[in-house]
Amino acid sequence: MSHPALALLALLPLAATPAAVYFEQVTHSGPAGGPSGAGVVSRVWYAGRKMRLEAGGSASGSALILRLDRGLAYRLDAANRTATTLDLERLRAHAQMDAALAGDLMGGGSDTARTSPLASERRIAGHSCRGFQIAAGATVLHVYVARDLPLGVEAFADFLDWSGAGSALGGLGEEIRKLPGFPLETRSRVRVHGVDHQTVTTITRLELGPQPEALFEPPAGYRIQPQSP
Repeated sequence: MSHPALALLALLPLAATPAAVYFEQVTHSGPAGGPSGAGVVSRVWYAGRKMRLEAGGSASGSALILRLDRGLAYRLDAANRTATTLDLERLRAHAQMDAALAGDLMGGGSDTARTSPLASERRIAGHSCRGFQIAAGATVLHVYVARDLPLGVEAFADFLDWSGAGSALGGLGEEIRKLPGFPLETRSRVRVHGVDHQTVTTITRLELGPQPEALFEPPAGYRIQPQSP
C-alpha cells in the first residue's frame, strides 16, 4: 500500500500522549538535481487508532479510512457513493512489505545512523524549524522539526506498529525519535544502483485538536460492499 502520507508517517518522531491532528502535505520525488514537477498533495486526519487519507488538494470524498480500533478499513468512492470494506490483514501485509522495502533501500537496519545539526533554520507552515541531518550508509535525511508543537512521533505509535515502519527503519527511526520536535519537512536522498534519488515531503498546513468523528466513518447514503476476491 504505497501512499505519500504513509511515507511521511514512516519518518515521523511521535509524542508520549496520543494526539489528534490534521495536516496537508506535498511530496516531490525523482532523480536528485532533476526537475521536481508539481508534486503529490495529500490530506491526512489522524486520531490515535483512526486515520483518513485523501489524495489531492481539496476534499473529493474519495478516501482510505483505517479503523485499527475496530479492525476495519474502508475505501470510499465518491463518484459511485460506495464504501468498500477492505481486508485489514491483507492491507497490513502490503504496508509491511512496503515498509521493509523502504527500510532496505534506506539502509535503516544495516547501517549505524548518525545525527548532526544543520546550520540553517527554516520557517515551514508558519512554524520556526530547526534542521538535522541523519546519515546511514548511502542514505542521507534532512529533517526540519518544529519545537513549538505539543506533538511528536509517539502520537503515531499504533500506526507505526501496525504498518511495520518503526522496525523497518531501524537506526534511522531511532535517531528520528530523538529529535526535539515535530517534523514539518523531510528530505531523503538514497543512492540506488549508482543513481541518487531524492524525495521531499513538506507539510503546508497543520491543525491540532479533535477531528470530526464522521470523517472516520462511511458517509450516510453510501452503499457498503465487500472487497473483490
